[in-house]
Amino acid sequence: MRERLLAQFRAAFGREAEVVARAPGRIEVIGNHVDYNGGPVLGAAIDRSIWVGLARRDDARRRFGSADRPGLVELAAGPPVKQGGAAAWTNYPLGVLFALAEAGHAVPAGFDYFAVSNVPGGAGLSSSAAIELSSALVFLRAAGGSVTREALALLGRRAENQFVGVPCGILDQGISSFGRRDHLVYIDCRGPSFEAVPLPPGPQFWIFNTHTKHALIDGLYAARHEECMEAARGIGVGQLVEVSPAMLAAAETRLSRPSFKRAQHIVDEIGRVHRAVAALRAGDLDALGKLLLASHRSSKTWFENSTPELDFLVEQLEAEPGVYGARLTGGGFGGAVMALTGDAFKPESAERVAAAYFTRYQSRVEVLSARTEDGATLLTAGP
Repeated sequence: MRERLLAQFRAAFGREAEVVARAPGRIEVIGNHVDYNGGPVLGAAIDRSIWVGLARRDDARRRFGSADRPGLVELAAGPPVKQGGAAAWTNYPLGVLFALAEAGHAVPAGFDYFAVSNVPGGAGLSSSAAIELSSALVFLRAAGGSVTREALALLGRRAENQFVGVPCGILDQGISSFGRRDHLVYIDCRGPSFEAVPLPPGPQFWIFNTHTKHALIDGLYAARHEECMEAARGIGVGQLVEVSPAMLAAAETRLSRPSFKRAQHIVDEIGRVHRAVAALRAGDLDALGKLLLASHRSSKTWFENSTPELDFLVEQLEAEPGVYGARLTGGGFGGAVMALTGDAFKPESAERVAAAYFTRYQSRVEVLSARTEDGATLLTAGP
């Protein structure tokens, strides 16, 4: 990917990139919609990344290119302005420029910027966090600055919350920043604080992308966010992480049915995350798999962010030998299912699941295998 980026940067701009960075996509292993409720989450950075190259310019022009989109987007230097239409993808790097300036960091004035990716968009793998963090690293280096991994994650979240307009928590950016090969990332979102939890040898992640995803900004994600906030207000706490099962049961009649259901999922999911960490530390992948399946059922029943397509995939995967567990991953409302598997689950197993999906929906599911990977990294541009 690095060589591909350098070649495409050269083709787009007729010169070499000065600085290169990569940041991985991520799998949300468990902790669905818990992050913005202050609770713990568990995820994995994966071996699919977005790579960004940048070279400074002497003038005030900013040119953005992507291997996934034709042409260049050219903008003037200055305070970032949100873009629409074909240029809307630049809102992620523009949001990072906004977040850097808000945090008091210097940013390059004019530059040429190019991105390449093997993180599928719309698959719940957080290509948005990957481009935010890789962009932040190249902008900082070009301006002579640097930040800690925690500050990098917070910059990406600020870009997404305040500029792009998605009210996400720290899960995506935190995992992309703190990822570590052969480990999962545990985040206590109240701090936030971050910890690498060893993954027992052997398991592999599989992603089944339905390509039936609503954009998160279209209101469904925001509606769930507001329902959670409404539940917290109705119970009398700042965030749902403060709510025990007994407190929620006592408050049920005071809450609207939607807000109670969302809170039920969050309270239960927080307990599942704690049990998942304990299972990992004990090397008990069977127990972890059962928690993944329970998480999906909760998303379907209480949070209502699953779909028939995702439910079907989870059912098919649960019946396959070698599958510890499966659940929707990411914001939901379409997108992808993640499966944690052992050696008995082979490529032909994945093909059987995909074939069953095609028979049911007359649509092809994209199948990806993934392993854990290190987090966002600044790299040299030269040989």
